[in-house]
Amino acid sequence: MKSNYIFLLLIIFVLASCSSPSIENEEALFENENTALESTTLNASTVEKEVFEAINSHREEMGLVKLVYSNETYKYAEEHNSYMIAEGKISHDNFNSRANAVANETGASVVKENVAKNYPKAEQALKGWLNSKSHKDTIEGDFTHTTISVKADDKGKLYYTQLFFKI
Repeated sequence: MKSNYIFLLLIIFVLASCSSPSIENEEALFENENTALESTTLNASTVEKEVFEAINSHREEMGLVKLVYSNETYKYAEEHNSYMIAEGKISHDNFNSRANAVANETGASVVKENVAKNYPKAEQALKGWLNSKSHKDTIEGDFTHTTISVKADDKGKLYYTQLFFKI
């Protein structure tokens, strides 16, 4: 019984690690306030694919295994984007609930996420994440799977939520 309790505490600690104050302070870096968005029509699903490919390309350059895309967990990233759009800001709010849902559905042992806002291109979001140690560590972490949702608000600003997990 005691070992189950310790195991549960360990899982909660690992899942909660993404919402540490240092990461929350860094989130301001990912609210790109560039108001001169390109005039081209942005296709969020195209940007999602581009982010996925760019992340895997970066991982491959670093000698890391490519991530497998998870369709089954997409709904959690998409729901979080809808939440951030409603709030008008990026956040890791409710991360533990998302992480627990992903872990329960997939058997994942570790779940982390990166979020961003207002990057009109995938390469710009990736560059922003790579300029942050904690977000770069997530991208380059020991993960096997990922999912990414990119969603535009009513002003055309893109919100990004990418979940990383290990099965």
